[in-house]
Amino acid sequence: MSPRLLWSIASVEARKRMSYRLDFWIHALVGLSVQLGVAYLITLALYRESGASSIAGFTLREMMAYYVLVVVIARVVTATEMDHSVSQDIYEGALSRYLLYPTSYPAVKYAQQIGAMAPALVQCVIFIAWMPFVLGVPAGISAGGIAMGAASVVVASLLQFMMILPIQAVSFWADNVWSLMVAYRIVSRILGGMMIPLALFPGWLRDALPWSPFPYLFAMPVDAVLGRVSALQWAQGTGIALAWCAALAVVTAVVWRRGDLQYTGVGQ
Repeated sequence: MSPRLLWSIASVEARKRMSYRLDFWIHALVGLSVQLGVAYLITLALYRESGASSIAGFTLREMMAYYVLVVVIARVVTATEMDHSVSQDIYEGALSRYLLYPTSYPAVKYAQQIGAMAPALVQCVIFIAWMPFVLGVPAGISAGGIAMGAASVVVASLLQFMMILPIQAVSFWADNVWSLMVAYRIVSRILGGMMIPLALFPGWLRDALPWSPFPYLFAMPVDAVLGRVSALQWAQGTGIALAWCAALAVVTAVVWRRGDLQYTGVGQ
C-alpha cells in the first residue's frame, strides 16, 4: 500500500471516530473511570488484607500506576478490534467493493485501525498526564523506557490486528464468530496482563508466557514504561512479538485464500 493511500484511509477513519465528539469523550471518560475505579478498590483491599507493603515487587502506588497505564494503553492497542467489520463485510457482501481497491483487503483494514488509534492515542496522553499529580512519578520511569513503551504499543497494535484477522476470517464458513471473539478477549486480557500483572502468576506460567503472543499486547508496553524490563529483555520480547506477527500473517493468508474461493457476496 502506498503511503498516500494509507494516509487517506487512516485520516477518514480518524475523522469518523471523532464525528460525535461529546459521545467520544463521555464514552472514554466513563469507561476509563469505571475500569480504574474497580482496579483501585480491588488493589486497595488486596494490600489492606495482606498487610504487605509490597506484592510481587509492586508497592501500592506502583500497582496503581501499573493499572492506570495498562488500562489507558489497552485502549490504544484495542482501539477498534475491527468492531466485527470483517465478519460483517463477509456476511453482508460488502467485501465485494474492496476487491476494486488498488491494494489488499487486510491492508485497508490495517490502515483503518491506524486511523482509529489516533483519537485513542490523544485520550491516552491526556489521561496519563494527570498521573504524576495523583500517584507521583514511579522511580523506574525514564526517557528510554518511555521510548521502548511507545515502540511496544506500535508492535502490540500490529499483533492485535494479526491475531484478530484470522478469527474474523472464520466468517467465510461460520454463521457467527461472536463467541470466538469473546473467548479471544477474555484470554488475551488475562494472559496479556490487563486483568492482573503477570508477576502475580505462578512461576511455571510466567516462564511459559513469554513464548506466547499475549504478554506483548499489554504487559510489555507497561513494563517498559515502568522500567521493569531491561533493554535486552525488551528487544527479545519485541523480536518474539514480530515473529508471531509473521507467523499469523502466513496463517491469515492461507485461511483467506481458502475462504475467498467460496465467497459469494453480491456486493453493496
